[in-house]
Amino acid sequence: MYQEDKDDTTRVGLWITFGVVALVVISVIASMVVRQLRMNNAAPQTDVAVVEEVVLIEGPITGELTGVLYFETAQATLPANAAAELSKVMEALAAAPARKVVLSGFHDATGDAARNAELAKQRALAARTALTSAGVPGDRIGLRKPEVTVGGGNEQEARRVELRLVD
Repeated sequence: MYQEDKDDTTRVGLWITFGVVALVVISVIASMVVRQLRMNNAAPQTDVAVVEEVVLIEGPITGELTGVLYFETAQATLPANAAAELSKVMEALAAAPARKVVLSGFHDATGDAARNAELAKQRALAARTALTSAGVPGDRIGLRKPEVTVGGGNEQEARRVELRLVD
């Protein structure tokens, strides 16, 4: 009987050892899979070394209103007259190399405030992208924090981006 107890103990010991080794192997494989998934989902590396920063301007601004872009409801796509309005700004910037343009996106107070502010920001960014694509250096363009249009005026006024020249 003593030999049978010894054989059972050996068998149990082997199964426990096998179980521990299997858990270690499974853990290593799982960590490798998780690492690979994280690498695959990571933001792709780009060869572009320079990322232009957007200057966000807070507080009241004064300056010459040079253009206004009116957008469609819930859209951040540049309107049809954008080229004419942006060309006025580019001419003014060319005539005054020390001045900059500040873009102010507006929205109304109805609906979700965060969504409206994001839409106003996207509209201003669309105008900024058009200006930089046309050759205006990014350091001459500032963005103002999205502003809420107050009052019950023209709905179109709540969907605008103002372009102001500042010193």
